Formats: sequence, C-alpha cells, structure tokens
Amino acid sequence: MDDIIQHLITYGYTGMGVAAFVAGSVFPFSSETLLAALQLAGLKPWPLFLSATVGNVLGSMFNYWIGTFGRLEWIEHYLHIRREKIEKTQRWLQGHGAWMGFFCFLPIIGSALSVTLGYMRANPYLSVLSIFMGKALRYAVLIWAINMMG
Repeated sequence: MDDIIQHLITYGYTGMGVAAFVAGSVFPFSSETLLAALQLAGLKPWPLFLSATVGNVLGSMFNYWIGTFGRLEWIEHYLHIRREKIEKTQRWLQGHGAWMGFFCFLPIIGSALSVTLGYMRANPYLSVLSIFMGKALRYAVLIWAINMMG
C-alpha cells in the first residue's frame, strides 16, 4: 500500500483524484492518507479538496451505475456485498431515497449505500448532489484538521 501511495504522490492532484475515485468505489482503498501527505508536502488545499471530492463522488457514482444493473447475484459475487446488507440498506433508504446519498462518505456502509441507490434507481441528480455534499464536507473537515495540526 505504501508503494501505491508513493506512486500516486508523484502525480499530485491527479493522483489524489485517482486515489479518491478508487476509495469512493467498491475497491478497498483509503484516500485520507494520500490527502494528508500531499497537503503536508505543500500542495494547495483548494485543488486538493476539489480533486479529492470530485474523484470520490465519481467513485460513488460508479457504484451507483453498477447498482442500476439490478442483479443481486452480481453484486454479491463481484463486489462482495452481501444480499442481506443490500436489503437492509434498501429498507433503511425507503422513504428517504436519493438524499441518503449524503451518508456515502461513511466507511464500510458508504459503498453499499451507493450501490443500493443505483439498485433502487434513486433519482441520479439528487443522488449525485447529496453524495457530493457528504463527500465535500468530509474532505473539508479533513483538510481543516490537517491545517490545524500543521
């Protein structure tokens, strides 16, 4: 993992966007370490914020797109998200819909949540807006915390 992070650091803002995309998708990765390393290395906070947020939102929308295929067998087999987790998330989303995308920034349940939004065919425009709001808040708080410490 350290080698991957070191490689992404050499690509600066683009590397941050790629890492955030991967972290926002169903693939296991953490973009927070890279964000901190890049900010402490002297990269500007605003472009880091934008590349991290946009990359992470695109990762969640990738999950949403996968969910639109509507095949629980595929989701279980290829994404390793259990049917029970999808069904539980679906029950939790009932009545709240796309606005629950705000919580896609949460670890562990975020990917299942974005896949389920796609599976349920939640409004894609509201989904991307709510996902953006949650992810932006997360990265803003992280950048603020790094600034306070450094």
